[in-house]
Amino acid sequence: MRIPGFRFDDRTVLITGASSGIGREAALAFAAAGANVVLAARRAETLAKVATAARRQGVRALAVATDVTRPKSVEACFRKAVARFGRIDVVVNNAGVMIPAEVLDIRAADLQRMMDVNLFGALSVMQSAVKLMRAQGGGHIVNIASLAGRRGFSPLGGYSATKFALVGLTEALRTELQGEPVHVSLILPGVVETPMVEEALARPQTAGLWPRQLNMPPSWVVWAIFAAVRFRLTEVAVPPGGALLGKLASLAPGTTDAFLRWATDAVRRAAGAPSTPRK
Repeated sequence: MRIPGFRFDDRTVLITGASSGIGREAALAFAAAGANVVLAARRAETLAKVATAARRQGVRALAVATDVTRPKSVEACFRKAVARFGRIDVVVNNAGVMIPAEVLDIRAADLQRMMDVNLFGALSVMQSAVKLMRAQGGGHIVNIASLAGRRGFSPLGGYSATKFALVGLTEALRTELQGEPVHVSLILPGVVETPMVEEALARPQTAGLWPRQLNMPPSWVVWAIFAAVRFRLTEVAVPPGGALLGKLASLAPGTTDAFLRWATDAVRRAAGAPSTPRK
């Protein structure tokens, strides 16, 4: 995938969650824009295929099997990347997992799994990235959060909680890095056509929650990542203006709750699924 108007020649980009979805599309787009790419994810075989596709763009690609829930694994990934390329200019902190459930039905193990990847994994990546970028004199970190990190809704309460936490962590890091040459951007996507979302929407508790025809292509998020890096943007919602509901919710939370309940039930009825039961 090529995004016109952007070039990242002679730069090195490390992407977590690069084996599929947004991460895979971002890796191939950065390669098409001239960047060398470091691909990090758990699935080594799938990751190797993405690396091969990236090399066809005429750049260098390094695939590193990485589990972001293990800080030592993250540190090893950064060491290998620096050993190969000398520096890392951009880190796209993208690895994530979504396990839908209504709040009353959330299993502690599922919430812990999402926290381990979406929050603690992202934290490990940020810590390694900041340490390296300070030493090399600069860099750019792009954290992939979610519009669900600005406004919680069911049955994604647990996922929302992890993304709310990532948003807060990102905002705190930005204040800590004020005046330093390490920039931090936050991307807030809506519902994107990825394997993670497809799997989540296939579960019984999410039947009819969201019409698949409205899913955004990953290229929209990749464009937001490119724009954030190129123009040093602080925060980008995808689609633009998508964070408006979160801002309205802070002003009138009760009204927003009622609207979301009505909208969710309306979509379920249109899809032929039962309305959300009232407990």
